[in-house]
Amino acid sequence: MTKIGIIVGSTRPGRLGPQVARWVEKAAGERDDAEFDLVDVADYNLPLFDEPRSPLLRDYQHAHTRAWSAKVAELDGYVFVTPEYNRSIPGALKNAIDVVYHEWNHKAAGLVGYGSTAGGARALEHLRGIAGAVMLAPVHTEVTLSMHNDFENYAVFNPDPRHEGALRQMLGEVIALADALAPLRGT
Repeated sequence: MTKIGIIVGSTRPGRLGPQVARWVEKAAGERDDAEFDLVDVADYNLPLFDEPRSPLLRDYQHAHTRAWSAKVAELDGYVFVTPEYNRSIPGALKNAIDVVYHEWNHKAAGLVGYGSTAGGARALEHLRGIAGAVMLAPVHTEVTLSMHNDFENYAVFNPDPRHEGALRQMLGEVIALADALAPLRGT
């Protein structure tokens, strides 16, 4: 069965990503056409790109990189949950993407962003470009959440119900594209 990782992309203390990721996970749990796994970048304690060799070589020297590599490799697609920090994605997410390469190739990506000014849309645009560089294929539908409208007091996630349709659509697109790309992954 297709396996999709829901990746929490922020490691900042007090981050809101886990709340958003659980919302995604709840909607994903209503599906029977894929398995979903909540993956928190913070759990992998990835230091800033500390491998001595390029990830293109897959010659990882550090246990934290090997653990991250194994997790990314076992999944067929991803839903990235990211805040917008200074009009882009958090450094921790960029680093998590950069430390491995082949593990991302020919897989689907769904994007969920949240932020103060544009609901995370600028971060998602940056993430689309980054995804292309590691041969990830982002789907068309994305979810953008406003810190003003979808969070109570900027702290408690309470999404507007109108986002649920986009979330379901995006999940369906991720699964369909992950399945379509399977021959390129050799699975």
